Amino acid sequence: MTRHLRRALAAVTLAAAGALLAAPAAVADTSVPAPVTQDGLWFGPELDWGSDGPDGYADRLGETPATYAIRLSYPLDDKARQGWSRAATAAAAQGAVLVLSMEPRVPLADLTRDDAAAFNAMLEKMQGDYDTHHLVRFAPEMNGSWTSWGQQPREFVRAFEAVADVVHDGGSGAEMVWAPSYGAGYPFERADGRLDDLSPADLRALDTDADGLLTEADDPYGPYFPDADAVDRVGLTMFYFGKGESGAAAGRDVPLLSNSAPDDGEVAARLDEQWGYTVPQAETFYDRFAAGESRDLLLDTGALYDFSLDGDTELAVKQGWWRQVLAELPDHPRITAVTWLEAVREEAEAGAQEVDWRLTASGGVASAFRADLAASGQVQWSPITEVITPQEGSATTVQVREGNDAMTWLTGSVAALAIAFLATGLVGRMLPSWRYPDESAPRDLRIDMLRGFAIVVVVVTQIEVLSPFSLAALDVFGVVSGAELFVLLSGIALGMAFPAAVRRAGEWGAALAAWARARKQYLVALAVTLLIFVLSFVPFIDASAIMTFTDRGTGEDGQATTGRVYDLYPNADRLLDYPPPWYAVRQLLLLEMGPWPFNIMGLFVVLSLAYPALMWLIRRRLWWLVLAGSWGLYALHITMPELSPLPSQFNAVFPLLAWQVLFTHGLVIGYYRRQIIGALTSTPGKILVGLFVVGYAGFLVYLWAGDSFGFEPAPLPAGLYGMLYDSGYPRIDLHWGRLLDLVLVITCSYAVLTVAWKPINAVMGWLWIPLGQASLYVFIVHVFFVLAVANIPGLDRQSFWQGTLIHTAVIALIYLMVRRRFLFSVIPR
Repeated sequence: MTRHLRRALAAVTLAAAGALLAAPAAVADTSVPAPVTQDGLWFGPELDWGSDGPDGYADRLGETPATYAIRLSYPLDDKARQGWSRAATAAAAQGAVLVLSMEPRVPLADLTRDDAAAFNAMLEKMQGDYDTHHLVRFAPEMNGSWTSWGQQPREFVRAFEAVADVVHDGGSGAEMVWAPSYGAGYPFERADGRLDDLSPADLRALDTDADGLLTEADDPYGPYFPDADAVDRVGLTMFYFGKGESGAAAGRDVPLLSNSAPDDGEVAARLDEQWGYTVPQAETFYDRFAAGESRDLLLDTGALYDFSLDGDTELAVKQGWWRQVLAELPDHPRITAVTWLEAVREEAEAGAQEVDWRLTASGGVASAFRADLAASGQVQWSPITEVITPQEGSATTVQVREGNDAMTWLTGSVAALAIAFLATGLVGRMLPSWRYPDESAPRDLRIDMLRGFAIVVVVVTQIEVLSPFSLAALDVFGVVSGAELFVLLSGIALGMAFPAAVRRAGEWGAALAAWARARKQYLVALAVTLLIFVLSFVPFIDASAIMTFTDRGTGEDGQATTGRVYDLYPNADRLLDYPPPWYAVRQLLLLEMGPWPFNIMGLFVVLSLAYPALMWLIRRRLWWLVLAGSWGLYALHITMPELSPLPSQFNAVFPLLAWQVLFTHGLVIGYYRRQIIGALTSTPGKILVGLFVVGYAGFLVYLWAGDSFGFEPAPLPAGLYGMLYDSGYPRIDLHWGRLLDLVLVITCSYAVLTVAWKPINAVMGWLWIPLGQASLYVFIVHVFFVLAVANIPGLDRQSFWQGTLIHTAVIALIYLMVRRRFLFSVIPR
């Protein structure tokens, strides 16, 4: 019998492996995204990304801006890619547009089409992963002398057009922005960083009045304008340096002696190309390149303040500037986006002193700015694009089967369990010596064995390699996975343990001990989260394998988001600031960040905190009140799934209002275990249980037969089988079908273990029981094994023999750690 069973299992395993290996890979969507709709002014900051982030800025401003700007090196290097990726994930969490200022770090002549192709590939990846819309300011302020790429019109035009060609041919939908600096003071002969080595050809191109000289009479914009088809938007850099007079234009050596509010009408005069020029301009930048060519304009602006100087207040200076900018928008409708510099930095214009450009560092300034933006009635706040949060990334970690294949697997599993349940009656009568020996013992080893089995399933599922273990673990019984078993059985074990804890220390002492355990769980959760973050800085460890998650098409949007990469450590870098900003600390403390294999830990912390109060009610025979409240919360989640009592990462994949129903029922079952077993093993109980098992299995088999053999399963509708999975078995929401399946699994498994305990214990008890008794410990340490496996060089995750070796080794090492009680004094069990 054993030999035939092994052969059957081997055949099933090989068939499943073949099916998995033969399954076609998901094809990423490479189509050009739909155009982004703009219904108002896009406003946003250019942040100092080394010390700030979108969450902090939105908190300070009190609104969610439409754009965020970042400066990156071009060609892209690793630092630029990492900074871009972090910015994209943070902006995507608010649905904001990303403005990229790409600053060449090599001579323009050395830039190649390959550089442009690599940049475009990153654009497409960021758009595909996060739905991020980009405005690309390539080599901005190219007419200035303070940039290494400045005042080189021929090479700039060539480089800009090369990037634009590749971007426009690509699938990112990004917009190319040509963005010179405001021209007063041109050619900025005395500005810091003046380039003295202009080529004769560049000098000829810049000498637009053909007088043989490069002077203020020459056009500050035209020589740098590329082919019109290369430009989607134009931009203009126009900062207020606090000098307050038109003769103190950019590039003029006028010292900053005091803080002064801008003169009335200065912004209007700049847009009319009249402020700061010694030679009148024939036409304004706005008319030439924006209104005249029907292009939108991105204004890059800001007003500095030097706290070391006397003069006007910070509010007077900065509000004086932003109010003028806002006042000009109705007369300049092509100005559709404004970025404001939100940083503290040294400025040559201020004598190389550190000055403050920020609008949100002061609560008073931020409130005044927010009020003026609202009063203008012109601003479009985020979200502009799809909001993609770390919580959505957590939700995608759910691994499920879909459609009729899922229902077929479910139906077969339920039928097999029903047959096994019916066989327990025969086995119990024929082989009574196999029966579980001690029903009166305070600890039920059957529960420990089921917990051990569940935690092994969790470990195998999250170490994603192909092996017989993984093929069996995914939705191991129908749609029930290790997570549901883990939560329910933990509740049962705690419900069973509470009476003994009360006898030892009294009810209040038991409650204090339970809260101490919850505190330890929480501290360990914080420690693991931080330790993984610290390990990410070790050169030879790639922690991104668990700090991010790549969508496998299992999230709410299905295959449409396959390949999208989610950052599960939002604002973690801000924790390195001194002092760290509160929003980043809050995200850590509320477990809004953390490795994806660990996200259920937050659920256990919250449930453990509620455990003493729930047991207080259960001990007073108010179990019915506990269950009624539990079902009330469950109903609230089903009717209002968007309701989230906590922003914690776990709530996206294990919603508290839904998953608590497993824990509370476990507590009641554990506390009244003997009474429940007695009721169910009575003659009426056996009949009711048998009717449930056979009826549920028969119902699914009947629907499956109708779908498979083409007959209508009267009196039920013909299409019921095809729609049953989506209506009854979604994993996150724990719908009615999944709960029924879990009841079936627990009932049948417990019955099988009861009548066939000795052979099962002899074969697997040595492994499952100790792991089950330390299941929380196993769950915590397995995170580091997931990370270790992810860093194995040359690993082929689809190799059957490699996967089998890895799963076996990991389980064996965890087993040895449990047997040796490794760090048991530190890690909760």
